[in-house]
Amino acid sequence: MPILGAVVALAAGMLVALAPAPAHAAAGATLPFTSVEAESATTTGSGVGPDYTQGTLASEASGRRAVRLNSGQRVEFTVPRSANAVNVAYSVPDGQSGSLDVYVNGAKLAKILSVTSKYSYVDTSWIAGARTHHFFANSRLLLDRNVQAGDKVAFQATGVQVTVDVADFEQAAAPAARPAGSVSVTDRGADPSGQGDSTQAFREAISAARGGVVWIPPGEYRLTSALGGVQNVTLQGAGHWHSVVRSSRFIDQSSSAGNVHIKDFAVIGEVTERVDSQPDNFVNGSLGPNSSVSGMWLQHLKVGLWLTGNNDNLVVENNRILDTTADGLNLNGTAKGVRVRNNFLRNQGDDSLAMWSLNAPNTNSSFENNTISQPNLANGIAIYGGTDITVKDNLIADTNALGSGIAISNQKFLDPFHPLAGTITVSGNTLVRTGAMNPNWNHPMGALRVDSYDSAIEAQVRITGTTITDSPYSAFEFVSGSGRGYAARNITVDGATVERTGTVVVQAEAQGAATFRGVTATGVGSAGVYNCPYPSGSGTFTVTDGGGNSGWNSTWSDCSTWPEPGEGNPDPDPDRNLARGRTATATGSQDVYTPGRAVDGDANSYWESANHAFPQALTVDLGSSQAVRRLVLKLPPQSAWQARTQTLSVQGSTDGSAYTTVLAARDYRFDPATGNTVTVNLPAGTGLRHLRLHVTGNTGWPAAQFSEVEAYLS
Repeated sequence: MPILGAVVALAAGMLVALAPAPAHAAAGATLPFTSVEAESATTTGSGVGPDYTQGTLASEASGRRAVRLNSGQRVEFTVPRSANAVNVAYSVPDGQSGSLDVYVNGAKLAKILSVTSKYSYVDTSWIAGARTHHFFANSRLLLDRNVQAGDKVAFQATGVQVTVDVADFEQAAAPAARPAGSVSVTDRGADPSGQGDSTQAFREAISAARGGVVWIPPGEYRLTSALGGVQNVTLQGAGHWHSVVRSSRFIDQSSSAGNVHIKDFAVIGEVTERVDSQPDNFVNGSLGPNSSVSGMWLQHLKVGLWLTGNNDNLVVENNRILDTTADGLNLNGTAKGVRVRNNFLRNQGDDSLAMWSLNAPNTNSSFENNTISQPNLANGIAIYGGTDITVKDNLIADTNALGSGIAISNQKFLDPFHPLAGTITVSGNTLVRTGAMNPNWNHPMGALRVDSYDSAIEAQVRITGTTITDSPYSAFEFVSGSGRGYAARNITVDGATVERTGTVVVQAEAQGAATFRGVTATGVGSAGVYNCPYPSGSGTFTVTDGGGNSGWNSTWSDCSTWPEPGEGNPDPDPDRNLARGRTATATGSQDVYTPGRAVDGDANSYWESANHAFPQALTVDLGSSQAVRRLVLKLPPQSAWQARTQTLSVQGSTDGSAYTTVLAARDYRFDPATGNTVTVNLPAGTGLRHLRLHVTGNTGWPAAQFSEVEAYLS
């Protein structure tokens, strides 16, 4: 997109392109601000991106584009709405700080917008696959005047190179009035200048207001240690633009009687690195049952809310969580009836929103109508275990390394872990430019991922009404991320719209099954389906067409290669072995001699059926219907394998259910003197996807045996 391209706004729960890009589905939060991309503005600087490569500045930018300003250069935005406040997402080179001069309709303001690399360039070497990340930060400013739609607001770099990503324009409300009967922190000695330590004043006000309201007047307050014993109280500010608490640890407590209500102020920390042993969080632990957090601005913390213990029926809504070095919010087990809704999250260093069912399952909890932008080291939303969980009507954009837009996973991290159970509802979500290359797997993660990482998916996973746009790789991924081949099953995908995927619509890498209904795709980069479960021989993944699907009926032809974005499905090598690396199953196996050994390309390894139990069968799923003309059957070539005769027939199926006989049963002689190899020619016109060898006898051993089953087109 050129520098004078589209204006993109986040408003009324929508990612709205004012011109010329198409609008996305009405998912996400209803927001009080409108965002404008810097690449859509007028600039004397230069464009950055697009780029999806991990570790590049553009890969972490909204829309994967931004504008770079050298000192003295500017970017000028056309204001999309009435506003008196602005927030700018920016990046400066590591180790540098400076400012942006601010101009309104050509007139320079006395105020400046400070910029710094202090909170950026985070390293997490203990996280496999991580590189230096978290390049951007946010800086906000009250303009002290009103601007109208069509006015011009410009930012000019002063003394430092600044990359500007996006500007959020907002009409900030005037400071709210003090509630009657409240206890003000200033009455207890808090310093609204931010110079003195207000920690003790906050503690005394909380103790005095038990059952009532603690009032945080306009001003800036510095806390030097965390608050504890917070229960049966409301902490209320005059609005997050006016009441600001400077603290990297606001509440830290393992339990609470609950009824804690925190609202309408900002907590801005000084967290510059991620140290997981430190509770550098807005809330660390428990607020207790029937609590709420609303109208907050949370920034420069490790985690916004790291929730353990009893947080039953907690409501977290209408907040902004920015620039955290780890998660935005994590329900860390035991949560019941929690509702996280209508929040805006940007620039998280881990999952923006996560549920992790450690110690006890999260149950009957939901993430609804949230807008998430630019998590730079994990997923937009991640559900790790739990029972009866809902992920509904969220808008997620621009995930980076190690992350999908949404991950539904049985990855446990620690024990005791509680896997997915009951019904997992994933409904009405919009995913824009989500999914990323996983440097640990050396292959991509899809926009929406179902991951049987540490155990099989036994829950009912219901995915409905999904819109996926501009995924750099695949739309839906089904994988066992540990590489151990656990099944991903009981999955339905209904009513999805997929527009422009870099590679495929369905990326199936685990055994299991999913039914697709009403899934339409346009602009598919490579093929409709990549169906190559890992490890080879672990089982098949069945893609069931439930009707109403269109635009993705082709299958990637070669499981030995990964599709590259936009390359198209390559013409297959006519001389290739169609069976190699494909999924193999059998009626039985003896000890370690599993079916996958017959298609692993190694003639020295072999499958052996259950002994003394004829008939036996080996079935290979070729991935798509093929005109197979020739089979090569092998046993290990060593002389220790004495000559033997196996009696078998060849059967075929196009759907894996109904099989017909391709060749009737006959004897085939395997002899080490001739390489222990048998060639079987099939009739012309044979078309099959599922190849089955039905064995009724073996003169050398009381079981069926093959070291390789090879299938060829000629």
